[in-house]
Amino acid sequence: MPRRTGKNAQDFNVVVVGQKGRLAYEALLFAASLRHCSPAFKGRLLIAEPQPGALWSKDPRIVEYAVKEALQALGAEIIPFESRHFGSSYPNGNKIEMLKALPAQEPFVFFDTDTLITGELTSVPFDFDRPSASLRREGTWPKPELYGPGYAGLWKSLYDKFGLDFESSLDLGQPDEYWKRYLYFNAGFFYYRCPQTFGALFEEYALAIRDDPPVALCAQEFYPWLDQIALPLVIHALGGGRDALPSGHIDGEVSCHYRMFPMLYARESDAVIATLEEVAAPNKIKKVLKAYAPIKRNVYQGRGAKVRALFDQNNLPRREAQIRNRIKSNGFWMR
Repeated sequence: MPRRTGKNAQDFNVVVVGQKGRLAYEALLFAASLRHCSPAFKGRLLIAEPQPGALWSKDPRIVEYAVKEALQALGAEIIPFESRHFGSSYPNGNKIEMLKALPAQEPFVFFDTDTLITGELTSVPFDFDRPSASLRREGTWPKPELYGPGYAGLWKSLYDKFGLDFESSLDLGQPDEYWKRYLYFNAGFFYYRCPQTFGALFEEYALAIRDDPPVALCAQEFYPWLDQIALPLVIHALGGGRDALPSGHIDGEVSCHYRMFPMLYARESDAVIATLEEVAAPNKIKKVLKAYAPIKRNVYQGRGAKVRALFDQNNLPRREAQIRNRIKSNGFWMR
């Protein structure tokens, strides 16, 4: 089993970003699922909260007092951070900028708020010296142009820009010019031994890609993919990779990145649905969560079951967009 940094397997912090609206309620559901499914976890649960400033058009802080109370009752700590580079123009940048507010030299695991913990988190064999991230993704970036560089040329331009070895990042078991050959993650979770080190590199790479991209990328869209473009470069630079964490734990038995509640009911396992509904059932949680319409309608009023009935979970459409379109065409889409 890979070595884990720290005195024992529980010496790591868990962090999500929380702000007003959807993310606040998702953060509460995440916290409730962590406490319910991972009783052995003794680390800190941190809710990173962006603070108002010039880069935010509106105050992004959690204004739902009942949510804050419920989070604190679950032992969560709200950690403020300043937005210096992204804010309203790119909210995904929160996961980059919040890292500087976390305690240095303390291993961390970041999760998107639209995640459920479904098993014992301390059972995951994290090697905090070798970072990794979610391999539950689609080939969303880059999109090679007909007469421009292919996947290899596009990705290599970034590795060259930052002085990284491109060849060692490749999955040689995948065909040349197939997107899975190139290191690419979903940014729904990632981890490392020090948030300050990880965050400084993440910020450096993301800003350099945004503000001074290689010429090869002139026809590529960076939004909303900027975090996922920079993330594999950070992980590779810090000695991690796609094989750093054994499969079957995160995005498997221990967690589920559901993204939106209609998508959760459409495609996730019966066990995940059961966990969601069990975690959301206690009255002290229910009375807070039902203030958020997508949870109220899908979990408490049965709309989720109607969405689920539209699909054979053993034979789902291949692409996420196809699932979304079927839900929308039946009038059940909410986010």
